[in-house]
Amino acid sequence: MQWFGRRESDNVEDDRGSGGGGGRFALGGGIVSIIALAIYYFTGVDTSQLLNQVATNSQPQTEQRATDPNAPEDKQKHFVRVVLADTEDIWTKIFSDMGKTYEKPRLVLFTDAIRSGCGNASSATGPFYCPADAKVYIDLSFYDELQNRFGAAGDFAQAYVIAHEVGHHVQNLLGTSAKMDEARNHLSETAYNKLSVKLELQADFYAGVWAHYEQNLKNVLDPGDIDEALTAANAIGDDRLQKQATGHIEPDSFTHGTSAQRMYWFKKGYETGDVSQGDTFGNGDLE
Repeated sequence: MQWFGRRESDNVEDDRGSGGGGGRFALGGGIVSIIALAIYYFTGVDTSQLLNQVATNSQPQTEQRATDPNAPEDKQKHFVRVVLADTEDIWTKIFSDMGKTYEKPRLVLFTDAIRSGCGNASSATGPFYCPADAKVYIDLSFYDELQNRFGAAGDFAQAYVIAHEVGHHVQNLLGTSAKMDEARNHLSETAYNKLSVKLELQADFYAGVWAHYEQNLKNVLDPGDIDEALTAANAIGDDRLQKQATGHIEPDSFTHGTSAQRMYWFKKGYETGDVSQGDTFGNGDLE
């Protein structure tokens, strides 16, 4: 992705090293905790069983990592600001074409722990979006795990992660998140999980739509960028994560979608660039 020297968003808060969590809130367990906690913050789904499985095989983190604001990590900060700026430009245009106004989210960089409008979170949460304060949160150390543990390397794999979280912001603005909250009040856990999968797949679709315009409006993608995003989507599918964490797969507990589903919807968004084709709910079960 050609990002160096391009416009950077002003809507980034750097809380790294500030102890913004108001005390330690840490759960070990790597990517499984990332997915489980992210599910909660995205949708309110109770993931305690999955987190308990993680906790039995993990040691809690007890030391806070020091952060040097002048460290090489700041290159990633500039990258994040460029990606967020591109999401602002593209979603502003898309919303304008729909006769709507796009309200830009803020993105918060944190180290180890943070207090969001959805409660406390640790770096184990991974990147997440909080509808209550309309902010995206990310500890940049997540990218190390994504690359080194799951083989999803490359700057566009990282961009996909941000675009997915911004996709949840789009859902919030369009009222989808509110409908999910309402559905939670009268659905069983299994039924709600199925809706959660559709919500996550739609965020992947929106990330693909963004990638479409990155190429067609801004012409900043390099050969292999889309493959990087698809590799990341494949790496964090529910089936793959559950198999790695527990040795077996429980489809009724899926909340984000399989690797194949996540890749399919991202690719559909990228190929069509048409927001109207992203109805992952399909049968009107979120009306």
